[in-house]
Amino acid sequence: MKVLVIGNGGREHALAWKLSQSRLVDGLYVAPGNPGTAAFAENVDLPVDDVDALADFAETKRISLTVVGPELPLTLGIVDAFEKRNLKIFGPSRAAASLEGSKAFAKRFMQRHNIPTAHAEIFHAVEPALKYLKAHGAPIVVKADGLAAGKGVFVAQTEEEAEDAIRRCIEKEEFGPAGKTILLEDCLTGPEASILAITDGKVVLPLPTCQDHKRIGEGDTGPNTGGMGAYSPAPLVSPALYKQIFERIIEPTVKGMADEGTPFRGVLYAGIMITPEGPKTLEFNVRFGDPECQPIVMRWEDDAVPILVKAARGDLDRDTQLTFSDDPAICVVMAAADYPASPRKGDVIAGLDEAAQLDNVQVFHAGTKTDEQGRVVTNGGRVLGVTARGESLKAARDRAYEAVDRISWDGVQVRRDIAAKALT
Repeated sequence: MKVLVIGNGGREHALAWKLSQSRLVDGLYVAPGNPGTAAFAENVDLPVDDVDALADFAETKRISLTVVGPELPLTLGIVDAFEKRNLKIFGPSRAAASLEGSKAFAKRFMQRHNIPTAHAEIFHAVEPALKYLKAHGAPIVVKADGLAAGKGVFVAQTEEEAEDAIRRCIEKEEFGPAGKTILLEDCLTGPEASILAITDGKVVLPLPTCQDHKRIGEGDTGPNTGGMGAYSPAPLVSPALYKQIFERIIEPTVKGMADEGTPFRGVLYAGIMITPEGPKTLEFNVRFGDPECQPIVMRWEDDAVPILVKAARGDLDRDTQLTFSDDPAICVVMAAADYPASPRKGDVIAGLDEAAQLDNVQVFHAGTKTDEQGRVVTNGGRVLGVTARGESLKAARDRAYEAVDRISWDGVQVRRDIAAKALT
């Protein structure tokens, strides 16, 4: 069968790498792909938001399964468009993708279904938001309602920081339409974990726990990013806590979406904070996380294709058990100079071949391209996701950083403390 992966980041490289191992796949395409996916798949020069062109391609090539990586095409309704043409596609409908596309929608949904989350109020104008801020005080979290490339969330420690965030969203329109509506949310405290599951709208298949590192600097300092590294499993999530999260958050979300007439098919990702009162939902994503996807696929031992096909069709078996290696895995992100503010592009990357020689290491490309001289250069904020598996988390971590140390470019940024807390 022929398979199409949509996207060009590290998550999509990892998904395509995993799907390429299936005995069922005899043709693999990635749109638009990157220099990493070009090594084993055919890149297709189509942007992720050109839904009609992607559907035309899938129809012409007789693609048997399309797997969507990023959130944008999902919120644009790519699943609806493909299904109208009887094209099999793994991911949620446009309506179901509102769980990520609108934080206000997600918050109201959680309130309706008694899913644990922080209290929040929704605002469309500056003055009412500032009035609420004055009454509430800080710390407080300011969230742009729509998609903002991971940059629309501000954990404000002071009222001045919160006011600045409110004005940046609504008044200065820094995030465009995504910031016209904002949420002011109670600031939760505790460690975070990423909980993901594959679902066909009824059956829910758990994926391994993961922990992401959002801030640019070591010790969780500096501005938020799309993620500077992740590891799996996350020791802070005990089996009992994992069961509680599934029973109180994941399963009620899938059931609630079905009950409201918008069944959710695809990957449901819940960002969870482990508070003193128990686990609470910070946010939903409607696709594999990035960089959480990378260590998860490094541990996934099943042929993924039949599972994703069944999920897309809505007929997962209730007795299906996904199989993952006991070996932990870790992804260390290497970012461009000046990320996350204004990442520099065009720096030549050295050492990719040397890093690839290490056992149980995969270097997943994210923000890269090939220049006119055939060299791989930086082309985005998060450039590479260096991912390794090992017999222990320490072994995986050591192996990942050994690979990182073989790669270089001018201005590269790397956190050296990914998974450090888990080892202590």
